[in-house]
Amino acid sequence: MFTQVRLFDGFSKPLLYKVPENWEIKPSIGSIVSVPLRKQIKLAFVSEIITEPVKTNFEIRELIKLEGFPQDKFYLNFVSSIANLYQIDSIKLIKRIGNFIKESSQKSSFILPKIDTGNVELTDDQLQIYEYVKSTMGTYSPVLIHGVTGSGKTEVYKKIIELNFVQNKSSILLLPEVTLSIKFEEIFKQNLGNKLKIFGFHSGTSTLEKRALWQSLMNNENILIIGVHLPVLLPISNLGLIVVDEEHEKGYQEKKHPKINSKEAAILRASLYNIPVVCGSATPSFSSLHNVRTRSWKFFQLKKRFSGKLPEVKIVELVKSKKTRQNFWISSELQNAIKDRLDKKEQIIIFINRRGYSFFVQCKNCAYIFMCKNCSISLTLHENNFLICHYCGLQQALCRECPSCKKDEFIKKGIGTQQAVSILKGIFPEANIERADMDMTVKKESWKNTIKQFEDGQIDILVGTQTLTKGYHFPNVTLVGILWADLNLNFPAYNASEVCLQQLIQVAGRAGRSDKDSLVIIQIMNDTKLTDFLNEIDYLKFYEHETKNRKLIGYPPFVRFAEIELKHSDEDILVRDTQNIYDALIAENNSKIDILGPINAPVFKIKNHFSKKIYLKSNNLNSVIKLFESVNKKNIKSAIYFTPNPV
Repeated sequence: MFTQVRLFDGFSKPLLYKVPENWEIKPSIGSIVSVPLRKQIKLAFVSEIITEPVKTNFEIRELIKLEGFPQDKFYLNFVSSIANLYQIDSIKLIKRIGNFIKESSQKSSFILPKIDTGNVELTDDQLQIYEYVKSTMGTYSPVLIHGVTGSGKTEVYKKIIELNFVQNKSSILLLPEVTLSIKFEEIFKQNLGNKLKIFGFHSGTSTLEKRALWQSLMNNENILIIGVHLPVLLPISNLGLIVVDEEHEKGYQEKKHPKINSKEAAILRASLYNIPVVCGSATPSFSSLHNVRTRSWKFFQLKKRFSGKLPEVKIVELVKSKKTRQNFWISSELQNAIKDRLDKKEQIIIFINRRGYSFFVQCKNCAYIFMCKNCSISLTLHENNFLICHYCGLQQALCRECPSCKKDEFIKKGIGTQQAVSILKGIFPEANIERADMDMTVKKESWKNTIKQFEDGQIDILVGTQTLTKGYHFPNVTLVGILWADLNLNFPAYNASEVCLQQLIQVAGRAGRSDKDSLVIIQIMNDTKLTDFLNEIDYLKFYEHETKNRKLIGYPPFVRFAEIELKHSDEDILVRDTQNIYDALIAENNSKIDILGPINAPVFKIKNHFSKKIYLKSNNLNSVIKLFESVNKKNIKSAIYFTPNPV
């Protein structure tokens, strides 16, 4: 008996080894083995089993050891299904888990919110969800929970995970961000840690914790695994439940290729393992709501907050507001509301979904815009007159004169978190104002101190991006101001309005977490139909309104999209390869598949690599996959990637 194996690192080409005759347990595809390579011993995965005699002109060496691997009988079928969806080699997914477990990392030091660990009795609405999931254990039964912010979805998760543990099963809990994963890990440890083992599995997990998790999987223990992308790819022999919180979030799709969507992988895995999958959100994705209509997903609503009450919402149209105000970006309504909350010793969150000081800097004389030399994107102005690229990290000082015309007058356009802080400090000099955005979260100690101070009431106004839109519970926040609410509406994407409204509702949900009267002021540039649906309960009306248009023009969730992306450092090669792929798709297209493109990616160049895209649209994803598979890619020099249902 022989095997072909692939190493964790080094060679991508399969290597041939002999299975020792005295091995009682034989390796299977996906098994981890130790193999001799020159004078070293390497870890590898078995990619193929060969039972027929093999003739070679060289000596075939023997495997050294069969390493431990959890005995998950459905795992290889699941991994193969994911690999087929994303058109990659399935061995890459198994290798990725192995590599991640070996990687050294440090436990994240993000501060965690104050947690009430008391035993909570479920409300009648929550109990209804619990009883349904209980009745469907051991079957594929997707559940969608539409719960307003603060309605107690986490309490439902706790109870069904505990129920799954009692039935001797393991659970996966997915969150869209590492910071949320760390927070929920602590919440569940304080509530359920005395009953079951709980592991975080993400970029903030230490090497020792990863090894402890792997050993628990080897021992078939009943555990809870919390993370973003990686937990759903682990082999788990006794998996009984998957929970996906904030299921609408784009963060579930990985940013690097293959862009696996963890939520979709979770749903696929639940179907293959015949187990329940519970998805929850205050703003469910259109795809999930469509599944409720067309695929018999069970739908539940939690319309009342577990504590506190829904805030009042006011809309201010900036360009039509004629009231005198100190600064264009702060309406008189928002300024008065901030003053009122400061007088009452209550706290305020100001939301603007842009980092930095200004979007870009332009010469007033010749219209020159400072661009990144590595990426096709303008540089963002930050404090201390530094220009930064948010894609490759390039930094440079803003020069005193225009590189093109040598004039020294610049226009600074747009607003970011840093400028918002500066404006507010000018209007409210006595207030303690800080910011919370991605620039701050990478500085772990600064982030930790900022959140701790805000919780303790030492910060009056916290200015932030979408980092603050989910998961955090600040009971003393009674005012949320959104500076440029319709900023993302003009983004060139079919789902721009869906994403924009989801974000607005999520950030508005940070107010009203206590019995105090609370207010959300949403500032927009122009009137938009979106403002008719800002009440969380009205979100479903927005779904009905928006999907009528999508159905007419053929957009998801009524059709399936797939993205083909090609990348190369040489633009000429990229253009040629993309056209060849497009021509081949046209030639092979025997079914009703729309082929759109090729077009430049929204950011055409990142880190000196160019990118072009082709989109495939059809009612059937399998036919799209078959079309992509049929194209000859042998002479393509560009890297080529396939992503189903891109977000």
